[in-house]
Amino acid sequence: MKKNKTVFLDRDGVINRVHLKNGRPHPPLNLSELEILPGVAASLERLKKSGFKVIVVTNQPDVARGTIEKKVVEEINYYLSEKLKIDEFKVCYHDDSDVCNCRKPNPGALLEASNKYSIDLNSSYMVGDRWKDILAGQRAGCKTIFIQCNYDEIQPDFPTYTVNNLTEAVEIILGEKDGKNK
Repeated sequence: MKKNKTVFLDRDGVINRVHLKNGRPHPPLNLSELEILPGVAASLERLKKSGFKVIVVTNQPDVARGTIEKKVVEEINYYLSEKLKIDEFKVCYHDDSDVCNCRKPNPGALLEASNKYSIDLNSSYMVGDRWKDILAGQRAGCKTIFIQCNYDEIQPDFPTYTVNNLTEAVEIILGEKDGKNK
């Protein structure tokens, strides 16, 4: 049976603009704050035309923390799924203290998707803007692409590639750009 190649994407900071507070990224608090980043729609369309599944894997701990309602996260994800070529959203609503397997840097959401869609993780990519995204991808056996946003937090160890945005990541994935890490 043929295995699927997939690009796993973090949501906030990769697909949509984050809101920086003290140098740290935060998700939009409602649909009116949501802004899809430039080049994202075209990049996802190119991935789909090249035969990749596109699955968003996102931590949304503000639900567990009580600062955003689950229905708001679902509304944002639904809007994004209507506007963009995304196969599925895998959302972790837990906080770090919940010690679940679905919260990045744990690879649970990627492994679950791999089983569901018969994904070849070694031929797949995890693209993210934070160290937890990269570590989750590494733990799942994916190639990793770090989008450098210069947040005031720890940086990931040894991503496969480092880029400035999703457009550059897709160029590497599709073999159109030299994949040398910065």
